[in-house]
Amino acid sequence: MALKKTDNPIESAGAVKQVLSNLFYGWGYNFYRKENQLRADDLLIRGKVSEMLAAMRAHLASLERDWRRERLPAPTREHPFPDSAAVATAQALQRAQQGIEALETKVRTAPVPEMDRVTQRHVNERDALERLAAVDGELVMAAKSAFDASTALLDPAAAAGELSAILAQSGIEALLARRAEVLSAVAVA
Repeated sequence: MALKKTDNPIESAGAVKQVLSNLFYGWGYNFYRKENQLRADDLLIRGKVSEMLAAMRAHLASLERDWRRERLPAPTREHPFPDSAAVATAQALQRAQQGIEALETKVRTAPVPEMDRVTQRHVNERDALERLAAVDGELVMAAKSAFDASTALLDPAAAAGELSAILAQSGIEALLARRAEVLSAVAVA
């Protein structure tokens, strides 16, 4: 039995072509694979959602700053203690900012399927990444609607009270849970 000899195109290539071939295939990364584009898109989408949430937080911080300047002046002899209602509103605005920051962290650190060679043989990564991209698209729309609704709130007292309802209606948390379900289905498959 004779062994069949297969020519390796890299051996006959020039030095530059050998480096390019190694970049695309030898080191395990190909920029033109659909999976890599989807993975990069996922990262970009989550970055944009995080930017929108950060803008929401900055808007609330601006409202809180204005509220404190107008309603919580420095204590005087006649008014040694601040207005408790004004303090409660300022604290509610702070809590809302902390909630948005926690949500922003969840979005920014959400996992993606890893580039594991062993797993790639057994899992249809492209299908999972396409489903993930669909969920991320809905995440962008939810973040945009929450951003538009929150920036329309110009009264600090109203913003403190309504922001949690705006976030709940946007469904960002539910979409993050759906995203985790897609990823867990990939891990199980």
